[in-house]
Amino acid sequence: MRSQVMVFLEKGVEFHFHVEEGPALASDAARAWLDAQFTALECEPLRASGKVLTADKVLRVTEAAGASWFENEKWAAEYVKAVHGALKKPMIKVDVPAMAVTY
Repeated sequence: MRSQVMVFLEKGVEFHFHVEEGPALASDAARAWLDAQFTALECEPLRASGKVLTADKVLRVTEAAGASWFENEKWAAEYVKAVHGALKKPMIKVDVPAMAVTY
């Protein structure tokens, strides 16, 4: 089965990506990429406690990136590798309006 990452940004703005065959990005490398993007895009934690779960990080990076970043093929490919590597699920849906990541 092919793995996919689906991104829903706003009504009518969605992206569907197939994860490339081959070994997945290591969890620590995937989390490091997400951490770097979280900082670079000046994302804020979802929780008042300041604790940032991996799914929260995926949501905030996705939200901050917006459609323009997903239209950049190189960045989008890195995003897909990192999200797939961090969450390790074959089907990942990142729904920004619903603030949900589902598998």
